Amino acid sequence: MRVLIVGCGYVGIPLGAELVKLGHEVFGLRRSADGDAELTAAGIKPLVGDITRAEDLAKLPGPFDWVVNTVSSSKGGEEEYRQVYLQGTRNLIEWLGPTALKKYVYTSSTSVYGQTDGSVVKESSPTEPASATSKLLVETENLLINTAQTQKFPAVVLRVAGIYGPERGHLFLQYLRGEARIAGKGERIINMIHRDDVVTSIIAALKSGRAGEVYNVSDDEPVAQIHFFRWLSETLGKWMPPFATEEENAARKRGLTNKKISNRRLKMELGVALKHPTFRQGYTAEILRLERSGGLDIKPDVR
Repeated sequence: MRVLIVGCGYVGIPLGAELVKLGHEVFGLRRSADGDAELTAAGIKPLVGDITRAEDLAKLPGPFDWVVNTVSSSKGGEEEYRQVYLQGTRNLIEWLGPTALKKYVYTSSTSVYGQTDGSVVKESSPTEPASATSKLLVETENLLINTAQTQKFPAVVLRVAGIYGPERGHLFLQYLRGEARIAGKGERIINMIHRDDVVTSIIAALKSGRAGEVYNVSDDEPVAQIHFFRWLSETLGKWMPPFATEEENAARKRGLTNKKISNRRLKMELGVALKHPTFRQGYTAEILRLERSGGLDIKPDVR
């Protein structure tokens, strides 16, 4: 297959490398040529273009059999989300629509679920987030799903939980730096997925995902924040982080959700077998990697 990975970065590069190993011809699209050497080293053919500019897409060396959109907003605000996700997706649909595209996989986010009651959330659960950026992700999903139904555009939506892995994992890195704080009583649920398992899930969706369908991509164990930090504390021999102050809790509370993401459909329908079924396996691998590379300089606290 000729494969195009849009936004070929943290997830896209290992995805492309794996697809190359499987015998596919892979192209990686980025907004600049800064990372071309990294793509080339992975066997990916680098392309430069901005999906918010339709004229950039027209210059690309299509057609492609599979397209994966893993684009990131670079933590931008509402207008950047509108341009990168919604308008970018409109441009991609218009550009790819007349071609013989076999599968289009879009990596969305579990932030589209706005539940705050700790309930189990599956793909059919309401998507009514409070934040403006997450609402734009819902709008982008709906555009793809509607186009799949009305124009037979072969889109599959993956709602991806918080990604961690090499050099990534917000709470873990905060903990290593001594900057972590336990929010509230530590009861808020964290949903995570290792980067390797995101790659596996995307490939499964390319092969077996049904057009117009949605799949949650999360591991087997949503975990309360306090239990996550307790495991890190016991594993690394460091004290638990302190509880956040009332002022810190008030600042963080806005827009926070609290839910348990179900991955049952991912495993049952797409047959995904997770390499890191819980954060324990995934972060054990990351801790060992850091130790081997000399990147884990931890002096255990005196108990």
